[in-house]
Amino acid sequence: MTQCHFFIDGKDIPFHPGQTIMDAAMTAGIYIPHLCHNPDYEPTGSCRLCLVKLNGRYVSACTRPAQAGGKVENQSEEINQQRKTLLQMLFVEGNHQCPGCEKSGRCQLQAVAYYVGMLSPYFTHFYPNRQLDASHPEMMLDFNRCILCGLCVRASHDGDKKDIFAISGRGIKSHLVINSPSGKLGDSHFNAHDLAASVCPVGVFLPKHKGYEVPIGQRLYDRQPISQVGDVAGQNKPAGRS
Repeated sequence: MTQCHFFIDGKDIPFHPGQTIMDAAMTAGIYIPHLCHNPDYEPTGSCRLCLVKLNGRYVSACTRPAQAGGKVENQSEEINQQRKTLLQMLFVEGNHQCPGCEKSGRCQLQAVAYYVGMLSPYFTHFYPNRQLDASHPEMMLDFNRCILCGLCVRASHDGDKKDIFAISGRGIKSHLVINSPSGKLGDSHFNAHDLAASVCPVGVFLPKHKGYEVPIGQRLYDRQPISQVGDVAGQNKPAGRS
């Protein structure tokens, strides 16, 4: 197979035709911040956190094909500030109280915020009134943390072949919905071992009877930054490894 090359922050990156900038970067062990991307599913570019500059123009790394000879900026202060702003908006659009969240320490949103240096909100919090769904015997859904990444939708459709989840509404009224007669998870064909249960980058999917089994402070991103250990589903390779 033909191999081409482009550059990320001056580093020579090999790629094969058809690979995106994100694909090639992950293969090369280079971390590009992201939330909605998972290499097992078709990219959508919905979170825009993987924003990079390709030859001086902003593109999303997860959807943009790698370009031979292209020059990609990933770690500039300008790009980092854009990512901070995007994260600040995500934090205030939902209810993210990290110190009391069971997902703290293994939450991608939290870990990426630490990575880019977003340590405090800037915008006014929305404090949306969102319900919990505890109708399933093994799993609870906390819609307060949903960032509309669509990963559970894609995993349910492409991986589980069930189409249990969808995103409904437009703009600020967009929200995750359950495909069941009652609209409740317990009335669907969902199983706690479904792929959709394990891809969420935040704390929407919470297994029952297992909370805080691993103490905060000893969890995945408590021990190493996300740039070294990858995403919560273990899909990314640690930086510096092939």
